[in-house]
Formats: sequence, structure tokens, C-alpha cells
Amino acid sequence: MNVQWDDLRYVLALAREATLSGAADALGVTHTTVGRRLRRLEADLATRLFDRTPEGLSATAAGQELVETAAEMQAVLLAARGRLLGRDTRLKGPLRVATMDMLYLRHQAAFTAFAAAHPEVVMTLVIGDEQVSLTRREADVVLRMSNTPPDYLVGRRVGTERFAVYGSVALVEAIEASVGPDASWSAYPWINWDERSPMGRWLDGWLAANAPEATVAVRVHMGSTMLREVVASGVGVHFAPVADGEADPRLRRIGPVLDDITRDVWLLTMPELRGNARVRAFMDHMAPRLSE
Repeated sequence: MNVQWDDLRYVLALAREATLSGAADALGVTHTTVGRRLRRLEADLATRLFDRTPEGLSATAAGQELVETAAEMQAVLLAARGRLLGRDTRLKGPLRVATMDMLYLRHQAAFTAFAAAHPEVVMTLVIGDEQVSLTRREADVVLRMSNTPPDYLVGRRVGTERFAVYGSVALVEAIEASVGPDASWSAYPWINWDERSPMGRWLDGWLAANAPEATVAVRVHMGSTMLREVVASGVGVHFAPVADGEADPRLRRIGPVLDDITRDVWLLTMPELRGNARVRAFMDHMAPRLSE
């Protein structure tokens, strides 16, 4: 059989998402379409491409060969597209920008000003804490917090976030009334991340070293802005960027600013997109405003 690129798109999505529904979301089709395409491809090739496991779909040896081929072809196609986009000197057309909800809310005036200044640029905002892939063209520009940005991206460091522990005003007052004004972090109930996430495991270690007697009141899997709402509800304490925590009248800082926990803020793109007029205009517009 002559396998087409469209077939490989489905194989690659299934390998990356591990479920029919996840692949369907990535491809913009229904999960029944994905299942039908997979069954047809396996029938045409007379071989099974994926095993069904409790963790999801897992590529067989034959499937893995197709996955690797698909990834190579996608990389070539995306690189070619990136080179073409990099030569686009028109200050109009699509622009995909990915950022964290926390950073968007803080700098939304700058995003709005860019849209007003460039009405022919159709900006799509991808907002959330989940990482996106610039190499797969899930975004043209990304505004993220990272101390180790990928070396295959280029851009500018536009700031540094400092963190401290915050709780709701009511919770802090209650703990201070029962324990004392110098209550340690161990005296507070904590909000932790999902224990299956790397951040959850990291915070478990941090608490063991810095608040060994603390209890975890609840674990969460959510974005940074929603997490601040949970802190404000009074169920427990957690880290927050100092710029956000000090500006929120519902919160009070507990203890000092943590100078050993900082994260740089980066505005990044792919090297081949630096010459794209829309990307260049966006980065030139945002960089000084983000640095203020």
C-alpha cells in the first residue's frame, strides 16, 4: 500500500495522545473518524499498529516505524512552512500566541493594544499552563515562565518572577490567633499539585524540608489563576508570584519572599520566524511593556 501523509497524521496523533478522543481533538475530527481511519489503515497494511492497554494506545513495533516516519515527515514539512512564513513581510494575517493565564491577565492591556494597533493581524490566543510546541506550529510566539528555555528557540528575557507563600486573609488571621503571629509554614494547611505531576512531587520534597509538619488539605490539577482562587477561598496556602499576591486584597503573605525560587519570563519564537513581520511586530510591541 502507498501510505499517504494524511494517514501518517492520524498515526502520529494517536501515538502522541494515546486515545482516540485525544487524537480527535488534536486533528479536529470526531473520535469515530479516528477509529475508522485506524481500522482501515491496519486492514490495508494487514498489521496491527496499536495495542490497547490500560494506559491507552501503545504503538506496536510496526506502528512505531510509522510513527517515526510520520515525525520525520512532519518535521520536514513544518521546517519548510516555517521558512516560508519567515519570509512573510506582510503585517496582516494570522498570528498564534501562547501564554499562561496568569501572564495574560497581568498584561492583557498590552495584548489589547497590539490588536488595536494592527487590526489586520488576526491574533489567536492560546491561554493555559499546558506547554505548546512551536516546532509543531501550535504557536508562533510563546510567553512563558522558565529558567531553562529550549535552546532551539530564540527571543528575549522580559522579566523575573519572585515567589512567596500566600493564604487568604481569614485563614492567616485564624492561624495567627490560634498559634501566634510567628506561626511557621508547618502550622498552615497546604494546597499541593496533583501527586502524579512533577510539580506535586517537587512540592512534597519542598514541604518535607521547609514545613515538615504541614498537612496537605487538597491537591489540585488546574491553571495558575484558578489556583489563586482556591488559595483565596481559605482552604490552604500555596506559592504565588509576589506581583500577583501583593496586588490581591484577599491574600496575605506568610513569611519572606523566597529568593531561592525564581522563574524568568521569556518571549520566544522559532529562529526561522524571526523575519516574519507579524512575529517581529508582536515581539517588538510586547517586550518593553512586559519589562516594565
